[in-house]
Amino acid sequence: MFEKIDELKTELDRHRPLSPSMAKNLQEDLILRWTYHSNAIEGNTLTLLETKVVLEGVTVGGKSLREHFEAINHKQAIEFVEQIIQNQEPFNEWQLKNIHQLILSNIDTDNAGRYRTQNVIISGASHTPPDFLLIDDKMRELFAWYDSADSLHPVERACRLHSEFVIIHPFIDGNGRTARLLLNFELMKAGYPPCVITVDKRLAYYEALDNWASVGDKSLFFSLINKCLLESFKPYQLLLKF
Repeated sequence: MFEKIDELKTELDRHRPLSPSMAKNLQEDLILRWTYHSNAIEGNTLTLLETKVVLEGVTVGGKSLREHFEAINHKQAIEFVEQIIQNQEPFNEWQLKNIHQLILSNIDTDNAGRYRTQNVIISGASHTPPDFLLIDDKMRELFAWYDSADSLHPVERACRLHSEFVIIHPFIDGNGRTARLLLNFELMKAGYPPCVITVDKRLAYYEALDNWASVGDKSLFFSLINKCLLESFKPYQLLLKF
């Protein structure tokens, strides 16, 4: 399924390392689009351009303080993930909780970086996350699987980490944004461009996740990520002409 993606990555690798100016341009574009779309999927009403000015330090009238912090926090979480990759640090629970803490900073301090202590339901979904008393065990199992999953194709490993995390739903809020950061952590670590799931694909995204969680069918999610990743190569293709 990921043959075309691997072909594009091979072509991108031929152009690496990118010039500092091009790398900076691509990173700024990525952070903006990733932040806007990931927040919009969760209901944030900032437009793409409003997100841009918020990330530049400008307050947008008529928008809530929470929406401003969601944009700022998400950028900081991306930068934290990039730092983990740059330092070649092994991924662990401490880093996961730090990512989540950044996501909910100045929004929900009591729950930022802490597993939920109550049961939840996911509106519209046909599956129910596990009892909160099982969270610690479920997360230990997830990290044990992750540490032994090196043989998987990097895109499949990224998809599985994202989706199994979502199914556990370990935090009271911020699980979706955190899951998409985990997805892209795996992809970026392996040299792929980050996958930006755009807000217009929100319904397909939710349906694919619910299909995975309720009946174990992973094909819809793999297909969706495959399409989104192909789109993620386009800025590189535009600038590098391949």
